[in-house]
Amino acid sequence: MGKVAVGAAVVCAATACAVAALIVRHRMRKSGRWARAMAILKEFEETCATPTSKLRQVADAMTVEMHAGLASEGGSKLKMLISYVDNLPTGDEKGLFYALDLGGTNFRVLRVQLGGRKERVIKQEFTEVSIPPHLMTETSDALFDYIATELAKFVATEGEGFHLSVGRQRELGFTFSFPVRQTSISSGTLIKWTKGFSIEDAVGEDVVAELTKAVERQGLDMRVSALVNDTIGTLAGGRYYDNDVVIAVILGTGTNAAYVERAHAIPKWHGLLPKSGEMVINMEWGNFRSSHLPITEYDQALDSDSLNPGEQIFEKMLSGMYLGEIVRRVLCRMAEEAAFFGDTVPPKLQVPFVLRTPEMSAMHHDSSPDLKVVGTKLKDILGISSTSLKIRKVVIEICNIVSTRGARLAGAGIYGILKKIGRDVVRDGETQRTVVAMDGGLFEHYSEYSTCLQSTLRELLGEEVADNVAIEHANDGSGIGAALLAASHSQYLEPDES
Repeated sequence: MGKVAVGAAVVCAATACAVAALIVRHRMRKSGRWARAMAILKEFEETCATPTSKLRQVADAMTVEMHAGLASEGGSKLKMLISYVDNLPTGDEKGLFYALDLGGTNFRVLRVQLGGRKERVIKQEFTEVSIPPHLMTETSDALFDYIATELAKFVATEGEGFHLSVGRQRELGFTFSFPVRQTSISSGTLIKWTKGFSIEDAVGEDVVAELTKAVERQGLDMRVSALVNDTIGTLAGGRYYDNDVVIAVILGTGTNAAYVERAHAIPKWHGLLPKSGEMVINMEWGNFRSSHLPITEYDQALDSDSLNPGEQIFEKMLSGMYLGEIVRRVLCRMAEEAAFFGDTVPPKLQVPFVLRTPEMSAMHHDSSPDLKVVGTKLKDILGISSTSLKIRKVVIEICNIVSTRGARLAGAGIYGILKKIGRDVVRDGETQRTVVAMDGGLFEHYSEYSTCLQSTLRELLGEEVADNVAIEHANDGSGIGAALLAASHSQYLEPDES
């Protein structure tokens, strides 16, 4: 072999060795990155763990906070607000009633004709109206005049099948899903705006009085009979169809719970005890927190970056507003520390709240062999064009960890309420049925979440008690529920009915 050939062979061999070394280093780097990604996943899974023993501690802490919140104002992270709803619908209600549901950038107006126990809801109609953005930041008069104008237009379309009894004034249930300090069944002062509203001259004012003045300016003869929030509306709507409903939970963008308490078990109540002996309590349970909650560094970072640091900790762990964001934060950590999606961190992955919970749910429910839905969502939402099946499986695992923790904590919260009202055990010879009315898009559409919640509650209660506890979907409680509460608190009820 000539010198040239030998030299070429040596060069080729050296090049081959260099390439082989590069391949080995690349593989080692890849395996090192994968190991780091798996370490991040494992640590996240461990800190999110919700064994039964921990859930029992969370439920006990919930019960303790409920007692404290009922004992005194400000005595607990749970506000335990007295709703002044002491008469829930019975099914005997009759007549025409309206509801106005204001909780965001749209509001709904609904009318319902009630026919008593035999006919129930004879007919109902509703309309939905968008609020012009400028009215969310102008004046109280401007906002309520706009609402009253639309309400009057809707009343004017009252047609066949709707009958107002002679000599009666129309009555309205007002669902107002902003923080309010309620002072009676039909009055409450606005504490603060949320959800993009910022109308300074309305804060500290009675929202029913503001609406009533606007209605009068329209020349509309209508009385607000009940001021409620969406959770209490859900409880009322559930009770109307099922007398065993004693708890209502909203699991949607946000979360809250309300339940029926014995009036004498509310030490901070100083008025006359209601004839019914009962009072609905609006827990505002999103603000619950406890040292037993499995809070991760991602939760802490999300909280500190939020508009309300240190508040709504429970809500930030289990409601639809936040679940997708927690998943995004974990994926972002993997991208930064383990080059999970390649050598650069995808820019879109760094955008807070870019991954919404409906998208997370769609990925979690992906059952296609190549997890095509996951691949499509990663590409469309996060700009990550090519992902391996292995990576897609990890994404689903993170979705599963986050939703499982949220659902199990929600189950523990419900168990805590059941313990507080003594519905967590079977008493001798009793088969008392207990129903939880549930509403909200998270519960309705995220089936992995809702299934996990129900199995968790069963696990905590035990088979015997669980057989007597049911979770029922109460769709649109906040609308129909408000109209029903206007009926059950009507000015035309006979004294023995109220």
